[in-house]
Amino acid sequence: MLDPDSIVDRRRLKRKLTIWRIAAFVLAVIVVLAGAARLGAFAGLDRARPHVARISVQGVMVPDRALLELVDQLAKTDAVKGVIVSIDSPGGATSAGEGLYAALRRLAAKKPTTAYVGSLAASAGYMTAIGTDHIVARGTALTGSIGVLIQWPDVSKLMDTVGVRLDEVKSSPMKAEPTPFKTTSPEARAMLDRVVRDTYDWFVGLVAERRGLPPAVARALADGRVVTGRQALDLKLIDAIGEESVALDWLHEKGVAAETPIVDWKPKAPAGGWPMAEALAEAATRGMIAATGLERQLAAARPLDGLQSVWHLGARENPSNSGEIGR
Repeated sequence: MLDPDSIVDRRRLKRKLTIWRIAAFVLAVIVVLAGAARLGAFAGLDRARPHVARISVQGVMVPDRALLELVDQLAKTDAVKGVIVSIDSPGGATSAGEGLYAALRRLAAKKPTTAYVGSLAASAGYMTAIGTDHIVARGTALTGSIGVLIQWPDVSKLMDTVGVRLDEVKSSPMKAEPTPFKTTSPEARAMLDRVVRDTYDWFVGLVAERRGLPPAVARALADGRVVTGRQALDLKLIDAIGEESVALDWLHEKGVAAETPIVDWKPKAPAGGWPMAEALAEAATRGMIAATGLERQLAAARPLDGLQSVWHLGARENPSNSGEIGR
């Protein structure tokens, strides 16, 4: 027979175990719900009701098949009554801007689609914006930087200094040009200039067509400059100044009901892995990057192959500098 003190201790232990079991159960439920949310298990609930879809284009742009598929899905979803494209990007690969522009034009043919620029939509970011039918930007946001460039390093002098020589056999003089291992020949530079000019003319034509500008005016604006939202409005590069609510008001004018909620749409996460572990790792990485101030440097260092439509902070303004053709 147990003494009274033992009975009290046993009851106290049972209470503690019960509390810990409840806490463990609640934690498990939270983890499961968070994982389900990460996988989009609850997104269908909001997306089943009429709503305005908001998609985000952020950071340095590279070709993104999942984002293009998302835009096409918006066009096919009856519950989507309008779309806001939120842009915060310096641009990136020209092909990424071209693909997203084409997808947005297909979407705008079926749904009223507007762009909102909170801080930056330059180069391919601006190319994305003109894929919509209405552009709203904050007065202090930066946009423009209409142009195309291709860049490469020249380490030939360094190779001479350290005594390294490159040997090669290639099928023709223009194969694998430009190369960082030797000074670019006039013929290779002329070839690249033709490539850049061809794409530049296409970009300028898009701006003239979408913004209703005479070709000569569009070309004059396409000198690589960035402008503020207020300047862009005067130059007819955007349609209105304001917050996202101004873009939403335009959707209301196009027939979207005023009480329609906004729902964020995001591309599907890659298959495989543990969603919660991936989310926590991503959050920790972003936190460390933000804490060390390396976000812009990492974005600038992200490799971009081929033609680029990107605005660099602190970039050289003289397009005749070695390794840079066009602007």
